[in-house]
Amino acid sequence: MDRPLRPGHLTAEQTRQALGISAGALRNLVYRGRLTRSGGTERYPEYAVADVTALILKRHARVPA
Repeated sequence: MDRPLRPGHLTAEQTRQALGISAGALRNLVYRGRLTRSGGTERYPEYAVADVTALILKRHARVPA
């Protein structure tokens, strides 16, 4: 059964795909406070698109050109 997703939010799977990371790496980002859950449940967390986008931009800024 698909759960409704609030506008402006991503599921954990969508967040992992956008960041190109594993489930364990996503859990580490949350544990270290670099990404915070913005809704959902403990089992099915949701993340704000703005937070994920900011993290992607920060990661790209660190990569030497």
